[in-house]
Amino acid sequence: MPAAETSASLPAMQWRMLRGAVLSTWRSSLQFRTVAITVVLSGLAVMVIGTYMSTVIAGNLFNSRKDQVEAEHARATLLAQDYFASALAADEAGRVDFDELSRDVRNRILSSTTSPGSTGFAMLRAPGQSTQFTMPSTVSRGFESSILSRDLRSVVRQDTGRVYLQSVELPEGTPGLIAGSLVTVPSAGGYEFYLIFDLGETQRTLDSVQQTLVIGLASLVLLIGGVTWIVVRLVVAPVRLAAAASERLAAGQLEERIPERGEDVIATLARSFNGMADSLQQKITRLAEVSRMQQRFVSDVSHELRTPLTTIRLAGDVLYDQRADFSPTTARTAELLHTQVQRFELLLADLLEISRYDAGAVEIELEPTNLVRLAEEVAETMSPIAEEHGSDITVVAPGGHVEAELDPRRIRRILRNLLGNAVEHGEGRPIVVTVDSNETAIGLTVRDHGVGMSEAQLARVFDRFWRADPSRKRTIGGTGLGLAIAQEDAALHGGQLDAWSRPGEGTCFRLTLPRHQGEPLGESPVELPEDIDLPEGGETDA
Repeated sequence: MPAAETSASLPAMQWRMLRGAVLSTWRSSLQFRTVAITVVLSGLAVMVIGTYMSTVIAGNLFNSRKDQVEAEHARATLLAQDYFASALAADEAGRVDFDELSRDVRNRILSSTTSPGSTGFAMLRAPGQSTQFTMPSTVSRGFESSILSRDLRSVVRQDTGRVYLQSVELPEGTPGLIAGSLVTVPSAGGYEFYLIFDLGETQRTLDSVQQTLVIGLASLVLLIGGVTWIVVRLVVAPVRLAAAASERLAAGQLEERIPERGEDVIATLARSFNGMADSLQQKITRLAEVSRMQQRFVSDVSHELRTPLTTIRLAGDVLYDQRADFSPTTARTAELLHTQVQRFELLLADLLEISRYDAGAVEIELEPTNLVRLAEEVAETMSPIAEEHGSDITVVAPGGHVEAELDPRRIRRILRNLLGNAVEHGEGRPIVVTVDSNETAIGLTVRDHGVGMSEAQLARVFDRFWRADPSRKRTIGGTGLGLAIAQEDAALHGGQLDAWSRPGEGTCFRLTLPRHQGEPLGESPVELPEDIDLPEGGETDA
């Protein structure tokens, strides 16, 4: 990249970083938002008030100066008119020197002008006159006749007895005001009489007032911002303390409390929060104690039932082995006893396993395991049961055989539970097991095309002892804890077990596990599609 482009991109990058920091502070800081909003709104209000005050002050200064100039010019006009009349009346012979008369009037008017800023004088003969005598026009030094507009000269010549004013810009660049009127000189006709006044001093006064106004109003905005920051800090600090205490309480620190000071609304908030925390701690402690009692009860009952169950199983095995010598009714009773004792043993084993998870006493035994081989082995063991229900189990491995750090016993149990669920609800249709992997994870899906589930049923599919259809009879001896234990086994590996289902289209469970324990799971290598089509290669039939 050229150096010019690099230097041009740096300000844009710095601007983006600054904007990002400001937006982040705006979203995260209530104090910053409150102060910023207060400063902006007060700044807008102060700007409106300042503009109005500046306009009013400027108008008052200009009107005051205009009245002063108008009065000064009217006085000068009267002075010139009286002087001309008296001078010509005194000269009975009519031998008036109009040049000298013009100079005298100019000097008399300039010397008598008391208004500050008077910088010029002009007395110009009105055109189109035929008189006995002519007095030459006179203009003082510094008076530029070019600043006289045609409109002003036109209204002055109308001789209405008024003083006309016009704002102009003087050659020095300062604002000025021209006052004009018509003066009648006996025997010489009408003359346009102009006085020009420099308003620079008035402008400087206005600038000083406006500067003082800006500084004062800006200081007021800063003061408002400072006061708001202090007030908001006093209010936000307890709120921030309450937020931090809430986070620690949510994290499990049930003894966390907020200091109570005073009797204001913040103190009321602290008392309410502490009361809520006390109540929550008592309830959670009581529920935890009840949960421990339940877990211990389940564990103790499961252990205590093993001894009589073992005796019953031994007796039942003896009866089951001799069922050929019994009558048909007694033989059938021996078979039912044998089946139910086996199911009872499975239920006890699952209850003991789920109680270990509840107590946090589960240990994982990891070893390099080929998930494809493991899936093939479980599918092979489940094939006879699947064939009894009219289903075929197919294992698809498009990504090849990949090893990962797993607990083979627990993963085998997950697969048995998922395949048993698929066989149970597969309605005799094909069941597909897909295994794949990526750089961070391995994944497996079990897809059936059976009755499926609704969204409400799918939300509870991992609940303990829950059945989508309570009237539906279990045909392969499930205990109602299989999917709950499978989900716990997946979480123990740092993975996850997901489910997809639609009524009439079947169900698909997806197991995603990290390739190495402790590493991020990342994206699952297998998806939850509506239909899984078998690829051309990489498949084995169990």
